Amino acid sequence: MIPQRRGAKTNAGGSNLGHEREASVSNPDSFISEVTEEVRRDRLYAMFRKYGWIGVVIVLGVVGGAAYTEWTKARAAARAQSFGDALLDAVDLGAPEDRAAAMAAIPADGGQIALKDLMLATDAGSDKAAALAALDKLAADQSQPQVYRDLAVLRRVMLAGKDQPIAERRTALEAISVPGRAFRTLAAEQLAYLLIEDGKKDDAIAALSALLQDQEAPGGLRQRAGQMIIALGGTVPEPAAAVAPAADAG
Repeated sequence: MIPQRRGAKTNAGGSNLGHEREASVSNPDSFISEVTEEVRRDRLYAMFRKYGWIGVVIVLGVVGGAAYTEWTKARAAARAQSFGDALLDAVDLGAPEDRAAAMAAIPADGGQIALKDLMLATDAGSDKAAALAALDKLAADQSQPQVYRDLAVLRRVMLAGKDQPIAERRTALEAISVPGRAFRTLAAEQLAYLLIEDGKKDDAIAALSALLQDQEAPGGLRQRAGQMIIALGGTVPEPAAAVAPAADAG
């Protein structure tokens, strides 16, 4: 009886091993998936070792670019503040010649040159001839923004006054009074004053009345225009009524 039991156990064990072999052979997909995953992992590591430095360079470039941009902004802000402080310090000086000398000595480039020239030209105590020359230089400088050049033209006409022929002043103002220019309405106001100077009162009243109806004209300009119309004996027109949107037919 004992040998038979041992034989039975041996047969049972052999039967179990046979089942495992059959299961391993009958499920090859699992084995193939594991091998494929290992191959993919090895390829990924190999690719990273070969090309990973490119990603590092990209990251460093992005971080470095952002840092450089912030540094540039900070430097520009510091330069602007230093330039503004220097201008204010120069304006606070007492004598006109001291102010002019201090402003002229301030380092400037780009748009700062235009601002410095405007400050020099608009200084109440500065020499009129020198101020006119500075404004002429700025107005003719093609490298400066148009808004500064237009402002120089406007200021030049106002500063020159009757020392400049009325026809020349009118030509200069008409060039900056076209639609789209920054000082269009201010130039139109000066053109109306030229009509008064030229003895054309009715035309001046019409021009000033048009400015009162101009939605782009500042409040102060409209107030001046209304006062000038009254001084000329005209009637201030009523403000233009806002156009209401048409009601839907439905």
